[in-house]
Amino acid sequence: MTRPNLNSLLLASTDPARLRAWYATVLAPESDTDVTHYGVLRFGDFHLIIDTRADVADKNPEPGRVILNFDVPDARATAARMDEAGVSWLAELEDRDGSLFATAIDPDGNYVQIIQLSEEHRKAM
Repeated sequence: MTRPNLNSLLLASTDPARLRAWYATVLAPESDTDVTHYGVLRFGDFHLIIDTRADVADKNPEPGRVILNFDVPDARATAARMDEAGVSWLAELEDRDGSLFATAIDPDGNYVQIIQLSEEHRKAM
């Protein structure tokens, strides 16, 4: 039996162009393309699809419900790029037993975590 593969997430917004530009600027996806009317940002094998929907508010009322986790090779450099773009932080970059974590807030109020795991933590997974 073939198992399902989670390969994308649809992120709805009242201002998809602004949201897409934010993700492209602060996280530098491997590709940023238009597919039909969707903005598709590719991060490794995962696709972040950004679109508009009439049934969402301007700001996410429960941002802790879903947190987008980005595995980054250099969390300090990524956090610096995010700082340059004026990102708001829920939790600034911190070292947690050798792994680096930070949680930013995107323009729609969603939580976006950058993570650089230590080799020890990677082996434990």
